[in-house]
Amino acid sequence: MPSGTNPRAARIAALIQRVIASSMEAQLHDKRLANVTITEVRVTNDLQLAKVYWTQLGHTGKEQGERKRAQEALNQAKGRLRSLVGTKAGLRLTPQLQFIFDEVPGEAHEIEDILAVARKRDEELAKARESAQYAGDADPYKHPEARDEDADPDEDSEWDDEDEDDWDELDDIDLDDVASGANPDSDTSTEA
Repeated sequence: MPSGTNPRAARIAALIQRVIASSMEAQLHDKRLANVTITEVRVTNDLQLAKVYWTQLGHTGKEQGERKRAQEALNQAKGRLRSLVGTKAGLRLTPQLQFIFDEVPGEAHEIEDILAVARKRDEELAKARESAQYAGDADPYKHPEARDEDADPDEDSEWDDEDEDDWDELDDIDLDDVASGANPDSDTSTEA
Protein backbone atom coordinates (compact mmCIF):
# COMPACT_ATOMS: atom_id res chain seq x y z
CA MET A 1 0.00 0.00 0.00
CA PRO A 2 1.26 3.51 -0.72
CA SER A 3 2.50 5.73 2.06
CA GLY A 4 -0.51 8.04 1.68
CA THR A 5 -2.83 5.69 3.58
CA ASN A 6 -0.81 5.69 6.81
CA PRO A 7 0.27 9.05 8.27
CA ARG A 8 3.28 7.53 10.04
CA ALA A 9 4.43 5.84 6.82
CA ALA A 10 4.07 9.18 5.00
CA ARG A 11 6.23 10.96 7.62
CA ILE A 12 8.89 8.25 7.44
CA ALA A 13 8.85 8.38 3.63
CA ALA A 14 9.47 12.15 3.69
CA LEU A 15 12.28 11.67 6.23
CA ILE A 16 13.90 8.92 4.14
CA GLN A 17 13.77 11.13 1.05
CA ARG A 18 15.57 13.98 2.85
CA VAL A 19 18.22 11.68 4.36
CA ILE A 20 19.00 9.89 1.08
CA ALA A 21 19.08 13.11 -0.96
CA SER A 22 21.49 14.83 1.43
CA SER A 23 23.61 11.68 1.94
CA MET A 24 24.14 11.12 -1.77
CA GLU A 25 26.02 14.42 -2.04
CA ALA A 26 27.73 14.52 1.35
CA GLN A 27 28.54 10.85 2.05
CA LEU A 28 28.75 8.81 -1.15
CA HIS A 29 31.00 10.90 -3.45
CA ASP A 30 30.19 8.61 -6.42
CA LYS A 31 30.52 10.25 -9.84
CA ARG A 32 27.96 7.83 -11.24
CA LEU A 33 25.34 9.55 -9.07
CA ALA A 34 25.95 12.98 -10.62
CA ASN A 35 22.65 14.72 -11.49
CA VAL A 36 20.58 12.05 -9.68
CA THR A 37 17.49 13.42 -7.97
CA ILE A 38 15.27 11.56 -5.50
CA THR A 39 11.75 12.39 -6.68
CA GLU A 40 9.63 10.39 -4.21
CA VAL A 41 9.74 7.73 -1.50
CA ARG A 42 6.84 5.41 -0.71
CA VAL A 43 6.86 3.30 2.42
CA THR A 44 4.53 0.34 2.91
CA ASN A 45 2.10 0.52 5.85
CA ASP A 46 4.00 -2.23 7.70
CA LEU A 47 7.19 -0.08 7.34
CA GLN A 48 9.13 -3.03 5.88
CA LEU A 49 9.88 -1.61 2.41
CA ALA A 50 10.70 1.86 1.11
CA LYS A 51 10.50 2.35 -2.66
CA VAL A 52 12.85 5.19 -3.59
CA TYR A 53 12.04 6.78 -6.96
CA TRP A 54 14.87 8.65 -8.68
CA THR A 55 15.61 10.34 -11.95
CA GLN A 56 18.73 11.65 -13.64
CA LEU A 57 19.42 14.54 -15.94
CA GLY A 58 21.72 12.87 -18.45
CA HIS A 59 23.74 13.97 -21.43
CA THR A 60 21.98 13.73 -24.79
CA GLY A 61 22.55 10.34 -26.39
CA LYS A 62 24.13 8.85 -23.27
CA GLU A 63 21.04 8.66 -21.03
CA GLN A 64 20.70 4.85 -21.07
CA GLY A 65 24.31 4.20 -20.09
CA GLU A 66 24.31 6.86 -17.38
CA ARG A 67 21.03 5.53 -16.00
CA LYS A 68 22.42 1.98 -15.85
CA ARG A 69 25.60 3.12 -14.04
CA ALA A 70 23.55 5.22 -11.58
CA GLN A 71 21.30 2.23 -10.82
CA GLU A 72 24.40 0.10 -10.11
CA ALA A 73 25.81 2.80 -7.82
CA LEU A 74 22.53 3.08 -5.90
CA ASN A 75 22.31 -0.70 -5.49
CA GLN A 76 25.91 -0.83 -4.23
CA ALA A 77 25.25 2.00 -1.75
CA LYS A 78 21.93 0.51 -0.57
CA GLY A 79 23.33 -0.90 2.70
CA ARG A 80 25.20 2.28 3.59
CA LEU A 81 22.16 4.46 2.81
CA ARG A 82 19.93 2.19 4.89
CA SER A 83 22.32 2.55 7.85
CA LEU A 84 22.33 6.34 7.46
CA VAL A 85 18.51 6.38 7.34
CA GLY A 86 18.31 4.23 10.50
CA THR A 87 20.80 6.43 12.36
CA LYS A 88 19.33 9.80 11.34
CA ALA A 89 15.69 8.75 11.57
CA GLY A 90 16.07 6.93 14.90
CA LEU A 91 13.93 4.02 13.74
CA ARG A 92 13.88 0.69 15.58
CA LEU A 93 13.29 -1.09 12.28
CA THR A 94 14.73 0.53 9.14
CA PRO A 95 12.85 -0.38 5.95
CA GLN A 96 14.55 -2.17 3.08
CA LEU A 97 15.40 0.26 0.26
CA GLN A 98 14.36 -0.45 -3.31
CA PHE A 99 15.55 2.02 -5.95
CA ILE A 100 13.24 2.51 -8.95
CA PHE A 101 13.90 4.80 -11.90
CA ASP A 102 11.09 7.37 -12.17
CA GLU A 103 9.75 7.55 -15.74
CA VAL A 104 7.44 10.52 -15.06
CA PRO A 105 9.98 13.34 -15.77
CA GLY A 106 10.82 11.79 -19.14
CA GLU A 107 7.16 11.44 -19.99
CA ALA A 108 6.65 15.06 -18.94
CA HIS A 109 9.19 16.13 -21.59
CA GLU A 110 7.26 14.16 -24.20
CA ILE A 111 4.04 15.89 -23.16
CA GLU A 112 5.77 19.28 -23.36
CA ASP A 113 6.89 18.45 -26.91
CA ILE A 114 3.33 17.49 -27.89
CA LEU A 115 2.01 20.74 -26.38
CA ALA A 116 4.64 22.75 -28.28
CA VAL A 117 3.49 21.18 -31.57
CA ALA A 118 -0.14 21.96 -30.68
CA ARG A 119 0.73 25.60 -29.86
CA LYS A 120 2.52 25.96 -33.21
CA ARG A 121 -0.50 24.54 -35.04
CA ASP A 122 -2.81 26.96 -33.18
CA GLU A 123 -0.59 29.90 -34.21
CA GLU A 124 -0.73 28.79 -37.85
CA LEU A 125 -4.53 28.56 -37.68
CA ALA A 126 -4.73 32.03 -36.12
CA LYS A 127 -2.63 33.47 -38.96
CA ALA A 128 -4.84 31.72 -41.53
CA ARG A 129 -7.96 33.16 -39.86
CA GLU A 130 -6.58 36.71 -40.14
CA SER A 131 -6.52 36.57 -43.95
CA ALA A 132 -9.62 34.38 -44.32
CA GLN A 133 -12.63 35.68 -46.24
CA TYR A 134 -16.21 34.56 -46.38
CA ALA A 135 -17.11 32.25 -49.25
CA GLY A 136 -20.31 34.20 -49.96
CA ASP A 137 -21.62 37.50 -48.68
CA ALA A 138 -20.23 38.63 -45.36
CA ASP A 139 -23.82 38.80 -44.07
CA PRO A 140 -26.00 36.37 -46.02
CA TYR A 141 -29.20 37.32 -44.19
CA LYS A 142 -31.66 39.76 -45.75
CA HIS A 143 -32.58 42.74 -43.64
CA PRO A 144 -35.96 44.43 -44.33
CA GLU A 145 -34.73 47.87 -43.27
CA ALA A 146 -32.00 47.70 -45.89
CA ARG A 147 -34.61 47.07 -48.61
CA ASP A 148 -36.69 50.04 -47.44
CA GLU A 149 -33.69 52.36 -47.72
CA ASP A 150 -32.78 51.10 -51.19
CA ALA A 151 -36.33 51.28 -52.55
CA ASP A 152 -37.19 54.28 -54.72
CA PRO A 153 -40.55 55.76 -53.60
CA ASP A 154 -41.46 56.85 -57.16
CA GLU A 155 -40.90 53.39 -58.56
CA ASP A 156 -43.79 50.90 -58.84
CA SER A 157 -43.84 48.54 -55.95
CA GLU A 158 -45.74 45.38 -55.23
CA TRP A 159 -48.48 47.48 -53.64
CA ASP A 160 -51.44 47.68 -55.96
CA ASP A 161 -54.54 49.86 -55.88
CA GLU A 162 -56.85 47.03 -54.84
CA ASP A 163 -54.93 46.59 -51.60
CA GLU A 164 -55.26 50.30 -50.97
CA ASP A 165 -59.05 50.08 -51.38
CA ASP A 166 -59.19 47.25 -48.84
CA TRP A 167 -57.39 49.44 -46.36
CA ASP A 168 -59.79 52.32 -47.00
CA GLU A 169 -62.75 50.03 -46.26
CA LEU A 170 -61.14 48.99 -42.98
CA ASP A 171 -60.74 52.62 -42.01
CA ASP A 172 -64.52 53.15 -42.46
CA ILE A 173 -65.44 50.42 -40.01
CA ASP A 174 -66.59 51.67 -36.64
CA LEU A 175 -64.81 49.67 -33.96
CA ASP A 176 -67.76 50.08 -31.57
CA ASP A 177 -69.98 48.28 -34.07
CA VAL A 178 -67.50 45.44 -34.35
CA ALA A 179 -67.34 45.14 -30.58
CA SER A 180 -71.15 45.02 -30.30
CA GLY A 181 -71.39 42.34 -32.98
CA ALA A 182 -73.03 44.50 -35.64
CA ASN A 183 -72.26 43.63 -39.25
CA PRO A 184 -70.49 46.58 -40.83
CA ASP A 185 -71.47 45.52 -44.38
CA SER A 186 -75.24 45.58 -43.74
CA ASP A 187 -77.10 48.83 -44.30
CA THR A 188 -79.66 47.95 -41.63
CA SER A 189 -77.58 49.27 -38.78
CA THR A 190 -79.52 51.76 -36.72
CA GLU A 191 -78.18 54.70 -35.00
CA ALA A 192 -79.45 55.52 -31.57
